Amino acid sequence: MADKPTISIEVAYAPDPDRQVEIPLEVPVGTTLEEAIRLSGILEEFPDIELGGKNKTGIYGKLAKLDTVLQDRDRVEIYRPLIADPKAARRKRAEKKKAETTAGEASRGDT
Repeated sequence: MADKPTISIEVAYAPDPDRQVEIPLEVPVGTTLEEAIRLSGILEEFPDIELGGKNKTGIYGKLAKLDTVLQDRDRVEIYRPLIADPKAARRKRAEKKKAETTAGEASRGDT
């Protein structure tokens, strides 16, 4: 019986901002994103990962569903949940910059 053809992929997860785990794998053609994650063993290493729950998944930075069939050289990514809403964080930075600019102008007498 001939061996089933395989593809090379990588499963990546950053459990915190300073650390990233990358697991290269050879998987059978037709493997889904979820199957690859399970085959990688990363769920045993990081039991806090919740597929289909708090952790989104993607391929090369684009969100992808767990039933997506992988292609050769795909990079499967497991994303951490967002700590802050990006829009709210951007708005807060803009307000802070505006306040600093206004305060600077007032101290120079540029009103």
